[in-house]
Amino acid sequence: MNDKKILRVIPAEKVNMGGIILDQPLPASGIDQIDPFLLIHHWDSELPGGQHQRDVGVGPHPHRGFSPVTFVFKGDLQHRDSLGNDATVTSGGTQWMHAGRGITHSERPSAAMAESGGPLEFIQFWVNSPAAHKMDNAFYLPLSNEETPRIEDEGYHLAIVAGIYEGVKGPAPTLSPMTLLRGGIKADFSCEVSLPSSFNTMIYLLDGELQINNIEARAKDLVQLGQDGEAISILAKKDTRFIVLSG
Repeated sequence: MNDKKILRVIPAEKVNMGGIILDQPLPASGIDQIDPFLLIHHWDSELPGGQHQRDVGVGPHPHRGFSPVTFVFKGDLQHRDSLGNDATVTSGGTQWMHAGRGITHSERPSAAMAESGGPLEFIQFWVNSPAAHKMDNAFYLPLSNEETPRIEDEGYHLAIVAGIYEGVKGPAPTLSPMTLLRGGIKADFSCEVSLPSSFNTMIYLLDGELQINNIEARAKDLVQLGQDGEAISILAKKDTRFIVLSG
């Protein structure tokens, strides 16, 4: 099995989204998208508490023709949309939505969290829809941590959100072949990840430090891998949380 070549390491940039400061590794300077992934935003903040829900998070806004996906790592997010869906996902869960021909939604911390405060961390990324599915009916699926299967070994774990990995099928319904993983690895441990050579693959580090196929990556770096192999060797220099987006 051949190693996937590291094409580039992209440090996230700070962006201001309506007064909210986020880390954005994609798009980046000179890189509009890495097909089928259009955008990655990493929100990591401490809510002060004593707030109304309407004053935090992201209010109603429309989407069309792609899938906004949110991985929640700390705190919670309540999703409401124009289809009548209303669900709150907590740490380890996923908000999965296909915008299709059009949908309006909001994502905010729950009223209880807005009042109590505390850490809120999530990643939202956008997956482009194939042309044949851009005008499908919109749909939404909340997934809890308990509904997301995991592979665990000494020093690391991988949660399979979408696709099939090592015979384990993720619950999220994708419109094109892809594998989406959430991972964690302890310092000085290593693991091997294998993904199809035909997939565009990225690894984003929420924190920590990794050596990926002998290339160093640090917190809030996005590592883009090529289509010339299948194998990814990961060695943790520090305790690290990461996601794998491949499709």
